Amino acid sequence: MEKIYEFIKKCGTYYLATVDGDQARVRPFGTIDLFEGKLYIQTGKGKDVFKQANGAKVELCCFDGEKWLRLAGTLVDDDNVAAKKHMLDDYPQLRAMYDENDPNTAVLYFKDAVATFSSFTAAPEVIEF
Repeated sequence: MEKIYEFIKKCGTYYLATVDGDQARVRPFGTIDLFEGKLYIQTGKGKDVFKQANGAKVELCCFDGEKWLRLAGTLVDDDNVAAKKHMLDDYPQLRAMYDENDPNTAVLYFKDAVATFSSFTAAPEVIEF
């Protein structure tokens, strides 16, 4: 999981795909955190993306200029204040909008996930967690 976290962190921006009814939705994200063995993203509970992603299958994709990563899995909301604090401590610029004690702050972790690293020059590498 560390390899997946480091790759996403290096890319900076990734794109998260969700489903809204029968319509796919894709958004740029920039938050990623590894906390207590789980890979997390962050958003606000009032946002459509939270409603579409919480408890649902999603996929994210990012590209570092040579390789790309597709990470598919189910996102699970975690109300653990320590997980929220860990995320926000790593992204202090978000503290203007979010706080670990604010009920709107959401951190979601991946479960039943499959990460696929791909490039045009090598066989794909698959990691499940």
